[in-house]
Amino acid sequence: MLIVMSVLILLAIVLLPNLWVQHVLRKHSKVRKDFPGDGADMARHLIARHGIDGVVVESTELGDHYDASKRAVRLTQDKFAGRSLTAVVVAAHEVGHALQHHRQEPMFLTRGRLAVFSAWVQRLAPVALLATPLLAFVNPAVSRWSILIALGAMLISTLVHLVTLPVELDASFGKALPMLQQGEYLDARDMAKARTILRAAAFTYVAGSLMSLLNVWRWLRFLRR
Repeated sequence: MLIVMSVLILLAIVLLPNLWVQHVLRKHSKVRKDFPGDGADMARHLIARHGIDGVVVESTELGDHYDASKRAVRLTQDKFAGRSLTAVVVAAHEVGHALQHHRQEPMFLTRGRLAVFSAWVQRLAPVALLATPLLAFVNPAVSRWSILIALGAMLISTLVHLVTLPVELDASFGKALPMLQQGEYLDARDMAKARTILRAAAFTYVAGSLMSLLNVWRWLRFLRR
């Protein structure tokens, strides 16, 4: 019964935040004829207004994000060409990351370096796990080193999640909301809805961090046996 409850809790942590954020984004994705432009227009306007040089706005199929290496704000087509509250708010959030990069904010730069390092380490983890049974057969003591390598990769991934959380929160509530408010692009009712959109999106990062911590805890328990 305890195992079943644990599995259900894990599934809830993984699935419910994503379902909620998708619901919130869809809810506010209706076309707004009173908006003068789409998500791409908003992104370009904010980039110009805040003097963020060299950043372009592009359409993508890989999810909304800011690519620091290419200095590009990338929006999925529904946000890029969408004239909706969701499109405008998501565009402002991604420009928030561009502003973090433009200002060379330490947390943003640290997250970027950790993400690159984590990507390399993640390549070692599957190899280490696959080698564990063979090493256990040859020398059980050595096999624990391969598990430690895999655990190290998970720890670094968890660290990336933990550093990402404040970066995302700042892009939303320290950058996007003030930009939208100061520019008076939205009325009071839409600003309240914008907070809901950003809060829902932020919760997915909280859930990701919790899931990452649970994975590390599970492996630590295994190693203590």
